[in-house]
Amino acid sequence: MPNRPIIAIAGLAIETSTFTPSRTLAPAFHPQRGTSEILAKHPFLHPSTPLGSAASWHGALIGHALPGGIVTLDAFESLSAEIMSRLATTGKEKIDGLWFDIHGAMCVAGLDDAESELLRRCRDVVGPEVLVSASMDLHGNVSRALAHQLDLITCYRTAPHVDVVETRERACRNLVEALQRRRAGDDEAGGRPFKAWVPIPILLPGEQTSTRDEPAAHIYAAVPEVEAEEGVLDAAIWVGYAWADEPRNHAVVVVTGWDKDVAVRGAEKLARLFWDARKDFKFVAPTGSFRECLDTALASDKRPYFISDSGDNPTAGGSGDVTWGLTQLLARPEFKSESGPKVIYASVPGPEAVQRAVDAGIGATITVTAGAEVDDIHAGPITMTGKVHSIKHGDQYAEIEVVLQVGSVFAILTKLRKPYHRESDFTELDLAPRSADIVIVKIGYLEPELYDMASDWMLGLTPGGVDQDLQRLGHKRIGRPMWPFDREFDKPDLSARVIPMSNEPLEP
Repeated sequence: MPNRPIIAIAGLAIETSTFTPSRTLAPAFHPQRGTSEILAKHPFLHPSTPLGSAASWHGALIGHALPGGIVTLDAFESLSAEIMSRLATTGKEKIDGLWFDIHGAMCVAGLDDAESELLRRCRDVVGPEVLVSASMDLHGNVSRALAHQLDLITCYRTAPHVDVVETRERACRNLVEALQRRRAGDDEAGGRPFKAWVPIPILLPGEQTSTRDEPAAHIYAAVPEVEAEEGVLDAAIWVGYAWADEPRNHAVVVVTGWDKDVAVRGAEKLARLFWDARKDFKFVAPTGSFRECLDTALASDKRPYFISDSGDNPTAGGSGDVTWGLTQLLARPEFKSESGPKVIYASVPGPEAVQRAVDAGIGATITVTAGAEVDDIHAGPITMTGKVHSIKHGDQYAEIEVVLQVGSVFAILTKLRKPYHRESDFTELDLAPRSADIVIVKIGYLEPELYDMASDWMLGLTPGGVDQDLQRLGHKRIGRPMWPFDREFDKPDLSARVIPMSNEPLEP
C-alpha cells in the first residue's frame, strides 16, 4: 500500500516490587531487536494481516521481563541507550507513530516514573509531532506526566489477563486510526485525541480486584460501554501496582476521544464506579495464615486443594526464592512419612541443589540446600533430604527443574525461578496435580488452568516482597490519604483533568 504511515515499536515491560531485595539486570528482559524479531513476538503485525499491512512497522527494541525486583540503573541505561540508537536509525525515514510496548510498573534504582522517563527520551529522538500509543497492564501506573507524553493509551480489561494480545492489537489499531485521521485532516488537533485523566486514591492488590468477581466485574463491564460512546476512541481503568512505593502508585481512569465533553463524562463515570465500590473489594478466595490454610486443606474432602503462597509470587514481583513456606510445610508432622497426604510445592530456586540432583540421578537420595540466596528476610536457606523424583532440562524460565520427594511432599527445585501456571508445568515433571491432596503454588489469584483444576482453594497471607497485607510492607511515599491505608477522609476530587496535547507544556 503506497504512503503507509511508518510506525516504530519500542518499550520495556516489567512489574517490579520495591519491597524485595532482588534486582533485575538487563538480560532478564530478553530483548527482541529489529523488525523481524519484534514482529515474530507480535504476529498480529505481520504484513499479511490487515493491521500489519495498514502501516510500515519498524522494530527498534522491546523487552519483556518476568516480574521481580527493582531494575538496576545500569540495566535501564544500557537498554534505553540501545532503544534510542535504533530509533535514531529508523528516524532516517520519517516516523509517523510509535507503539510504546510497556507494562507500567517498572521501578528503576534512582528514578521515579521510569516509563515516563523512557518515553521522554524516545520523544527527544522521534520528535514531538509523532503520535505515540501505549498498551499496558491494568496493574501498571499512569502518572500525569506519562499521560501527557502519550497520545493514546489503553490497558487490559481482564484479571487474570486473558486479553493481552487483544489489548496490544487495540493500541496499534487506535494508532493507525489516529494517523489516518491526521492525514485526512479531519480535526484541528492534528490527529491527537483528548485525554480525560482521573486519579483515584485507591491502592489494592490484584487479588482483591479480579474481574472474575464483583465489584471489579461490573466496573470493568462498563469500560466497553463508555468506549462505545460516539466520540470516544478508548476507555481504560488501571488498578495500579500495590507493591511499589512511588507517588504514582494508585488507580487511574483514562478515556481518550475526539469529543472532549464525552471523554470527560465517560472518565468521571468510571472513576465514580470505582470509588463507590471501594468498600466492596474482597480477596478472591478465603484467606488465612499458612498454618490455617494447611489445617483447612487437611480437614477438607476436596481434592486437589490449592493454596497460594502469595507473598513470594514471582509473577507479581516476588523474588521467588523465599523459603518460608516450604520450611513451614516440611516442619508439619502430617507430611513426614511417604504415606502422608501427597503435597506438591512449587517452587524454590537452588542452582547447586539442582546440579547435585542431576549428578545423582532419578531415584537417588540426596541432601541439598536451596533458596534464600536473594531474599533471606523471612527465612534462610532450607536443607532437605529426599529422593530425586524427576529431572527436566531446557525449560524457558527455570532451565533445569528437579522434583525432590521429602516425606509426602514433592518439592520442585529450579536452577532459575519460574512461575507455575499450567497443568503441563507439573505433568512434564512426572507429577499429577489432579490426584494430589494439596498443591501449593507461589501465586496470587489462580491462573485459569489452575483455577479450573482446583476443587477448592485458599489464599495464604504469607510474607515476601508482594505481601497481600499491604500495611505490613511500610509504604512511605504513596499519596495520602489512600484507601485502604486510610479509612476516613473527605471524598476525593474525581473530576477529569483534560491532559493537553503531548507537544504542549503541562500545566502544574
